[in-house]
Amino acid sequence: MFYTLPIYMYDLINAQTIFQYFGDDDKEMIREMIQIILDTNLHDLKQLDVHYDEKDFVTIKKKCHKAKPSMSYIGAVDTRKMLEAIEADLENSYPIYISLKQNIGVIEKELNDFLVKL
Repeated sequence: MFYTLPIYMYDLINAQTIFQYFGDDDKEMIREMIQIILDTNLHDLKQLDVHYDEKDFVTIKKKCHKAKPSMSYIGAVDTRKMLEAIEADLENSYPIYISLKQNIGVIEKELNDFLVKL
């Protein structure tokens, strides 16, 4: 019997990539991994304003670096590139961070929609 995955279309995440990284046979594990990304990586990235205000570029770099693999796991390639751009020029990266925060809002909506449809 041939099984096909449902097709989900999103602007920033890629459902096919999520299934590729986490497998399509354990939906509960996928739910748990997506929830971890929502609760940790995306939450941390939304809180970087404080670190920019304090010019705490070490923490900004750490949090961006930590989030990059998660962006790959969910297929958010453009968002990962933003994180890399922030890391590459921390002192001048605030305008990129503003765009990143917009992406994070979209990613959160898309991941929550993905979880509902899973």
